[in-house]
Amino acid sequence: MLHPLEDLRTTALAEINAANDEQALEAARVKYLGRSGSISAWSEQMKTLPKEEKPVVGKLLNDVRTAVTVAIESRAQEFRAQKESGALARIDISLPGATGPTGPTGYSGYSGHSTPLTGYSGYSGYLPLERGSLHPLTQVLERSIQIFRRMGFALADGPDVEDEWHCFDALNTPPEHPARNEQDTFYLPDGRLLRTHTSTVQIRTMQAAPPPVRVIAPGAAYRRDELDATHSPQFHQIEGLYVDENVSIADLKGALEFFMRELFGPGTGVQFRPHYFPFTEPSLEVYVRSKALKGGERWIEVAGSGVVHPAVFEAINKARGDKAYDPEKWSGYAFGLGMDRLAAVFEAVRMSAFWHFEIGAVHRTAGGRLRSIAPTCRSI
Repeated sequence: MLHPLEDLRTTALAEINAANDEQALEAARVKYLGRSGSISAWSEQMKTLPKEEKPVVGKLLNDVRTAVTVAIESRAQEFRAQKESGALARIDISLPGATGPTGPTGYSGYSGHSTPLTGYSGYSGYLPLERGSLHPLTQVLERSIQIFRRMGFALADGPDVEDEWHCFDALNTPPEHPARNEQDTFYLPDGRLLRTHTSTVQIRTMQAAPPPVRVIAPGAAYRRDELDATHSPQFHQIEGLYVDENVSIADLKGALEFFMRELFGPGTGVQFRPHYFPFTEPSLEVYVRSKALKGGERWIEVAGSGVVHPAVFEAINKARGDKAYDPEKWSGYAFGLGMDRLAAVFEAVRMSAFWHFEIGAVHRTAGGRLRSIAPTCRSI
């Protein structure tokens, strides 16, 4: 005949395994391991047992307590794992796909397509399927490119792995400049480096073609930064260059004001503040303020810009072996926009949210506001 403690163990383990949520598991824990629980009651009964039975029953009681404790902890771990992965879509991809006319009954907030799963255990009616969408960074990048294309800028591209001349020397950045330090730049064993900005594409464009030039260079750039609210070791830029006769800072301001209002909305305030960049003179930082953005009337830095420094033209002429970019004849402006920064401004989130390992988390924390603002861009 089984000892009552063995019956208790069988019953407890069955109840623990049958618990379908953390509340049910906690109820089972209290029932068996709580102060007034069944196992605690047996501990009290040990005092009344004959002396010769205590060793056997005591060992059995300890075995039961251990088995129940381990089972509860194991089940709790399962619930924790489910909670951590709960954001992941759990769809049986072996089922045939179909779309229903409306979302499932009782599924709040869903208005897209759905799939009927009749006869599929665990589901009834329609299972909502999330539509694919572009990453928030991609959305901002594509909108920005569309605006600049309308403004007459051509697209230019270049390598991510560069040499120091294209990344620094040609851009009037002296050897002692902090940006050239190994603590700020990713250097490769052969002396090359990962470009710290897409200005390198501007240099290659001027090397390859005489003026006039009007290009934008979208792409990734790399710096030795820790991933936090406003920094990332890899980030995305659009840098622009316009070189022609009689180009002035007024042209620069007009172009960026137009772009910012097309991107953020017609009521956007644009402010220019003096700054220093080695490759432009004068140099300006660009700030925007818009009611469409979280923060309302607060000025937010979004870009750097300036009139191309004559030393940059001289470096290009030396590399080309001619005077194609004579600074006495040609002038120009350049600007750089951080796409991660712009997307974070749109979404009112930390930049690190865009680099979450699980794509569902990216669109939960970033992706809603972007589709609801900047109406001037929707018809582009």
